[in-house]
Amino acid sequence: MTQAHDVIIRFLQTEKGSAQAGLGKYLFEVGPAANKIQIKQAVEQLYKVHVTKINTLKVRGRWKRVRAVPGKTSDWKKAVVTLKSGEKIEVA
Repeated sequence: MTQAHDVIIRFLQTEKGSAQAGLGKYLFEVGPAANKIQIKQAVEQLYKVHVTKINTLKVRGRWKRVRAVPGKTSDWKKAVVTLKSGEKIEVA
C-alpha cells in the first residue's frame, strides 16, 4: 500500500463521529492491511493536518437477510484519528 487513497478508503460521517469531531477525533474506513504508521502518513498527506494518535478496530460483518436469502456484510477496518489541538478537517 503505497498510495494514500489505498490506505484511506473513505471518511465516515456518522452521528457518533460528528460528536467526536468537536474533540478533534475523526473516523475513517481504512484498508484491512493498513497499519497505524501508514494511516498517519495518509491522513497527513491528504488533509494537511498533524495526527497525534490513532486507534484502529476491525468491524465484523453482520448477518442480514434479503427476502429469503441469508447473507453476510463484509468485514472492514475503522480508524479513529486524533488531530493536534486547534486543527480540524473540513468536510464538504
